[in-house]
Amino acid sequence: MQPAGLAAARLTALTHAMQGYVERGEVAGVVSLVWRRGEIGYFEPLGWRDQEAGLPMERDTLFRIASMTKPVTSAAILMLIEEDRLALDTPVSLWLPELGALRVLRDPSGPLDETDPLKAPLTVLDLLTHRAGFAYHFTASGPMADAYAQAFNGIDARGDGSAWLARIAGLPLMFQPGTRWHYGIATDVLGVLIERVTGMPLGDFFRTRIFEPLGMRDTAFSIPDAQLGRLATAYGVEPGTQRLVVEDHPSASRWSRTDRFQSGGGGLVSTAQDYLQFAQLLLGRGRVGDTRLLSHRSVDLMRSNFLTRDQRRVPAFGHVLWAGQGFGLGVSVVDDPAQQLPLGYRSMGSFGWPGAFGTSWFADPVEEMIGLMLIQRRGLEPFPMAVDFERRVYDAIDI
Repeated sequence: MQPAGLAAARLTALTHAMQGYVERGEVAGVVSLVWRRGEIGYFEPLGWRDQEAGLPMERDTLFRIASMTKPVTSAAILMLIEEDRLALDTPVSLWLPELGALRVLRDPSGPLDETDPLKAPLTVLDLLTHRAGFAYHFTASGPMADAYAQAFNGIDARGDGSAWLARIAGLPLMFQPGTRWHYGIATDVLGVLIERVTGMPLGDFFRTRIFEPLGMRDTAFSIPDAQLGRLATAYGVEPGTQRLVVEDHPSASRWSRTDRFQSGGGGLVSTAQDYLQFAQLLLGRGRVGDTRLLSHRSVDLMRSNFLTRDQRRVPAFGHVLWAGQGFGLGVSVVDDPAQQLPLGYRSMGSFGWPGAFGTSWFADPVEEMIGLMLIQRRGLEPFPMAVDFERRVYDAIDI
């Protein structure tokens, strides 16, 4: 019997497709994993974790998972809600008084000093659903884009979340809280909120409450010197030539610094095996094996769409993102699979959220399946590798 009910010949086709991206020089290497119905049916490292040094990808290679950090932070917030330390409708200024006097731009692309007061307080739910009015420098325009770039400038050298929040508090919001989905630093703000509520550094809370209970030994905000050799080199894409250029090398990686900003929105490193454990937690509605970290209800809410019909009509990242999927508490969730095509093949209720270095994952409750595809390639243009991976994984389902 083929493991996990996946057809061997079609998994071979998946391997050939992934290898093609390596051979064409589009990525240095990739680690792909498919778990289905309680077992790993595919776990394949291909190519190089360091192309220049000829070091191969391994199953335990470390990856910068960027925004795949966001669902972890969201789960941590839900744990605090279950403990009655927060609520979805809690005004965040109760814990983050720096955000008590926020203003909102009259024109999202306009001058930073032309603002209106908040019409409603900023809540935990606004932050979880990216309807807080915050942005990133690459999702903002006009003076706001420059202001966000400056707010993050050098932040890795300053590990103090409160100092970072003070810089953010000086910027206006782009939109009134709750009114529209706009991708930004909301989950980083949640990370600082977790620190305030618990009195612990974010990394310590993650480690003691999530990573250690799940056996996630390699997931953290920084990497010990002895383990740096396992970190894959991160590459950018040179405009014009499309050639890969080194962006972050293990020998001088900022992920080696223990004092770097613990970004709840994008700071973790992890492995395929580790993140599988976290994905299983969400697919298992809060439980992995005998370990329960969240209630069914919390995870069901996390995997429910919170966007209104009008909010789903607003383009995101330059296209209509929400035709076949909505957004929950830190993850996107498919609620109309036919509207996803040709961009994806996930079943009703499937969920996930990718990262800026090309890492991606999904969990499918219909097929009882999790797919992970980890690369280290940052590029602004659409890159089809994750969609290609998902299509071939679904094609391989045999029983």
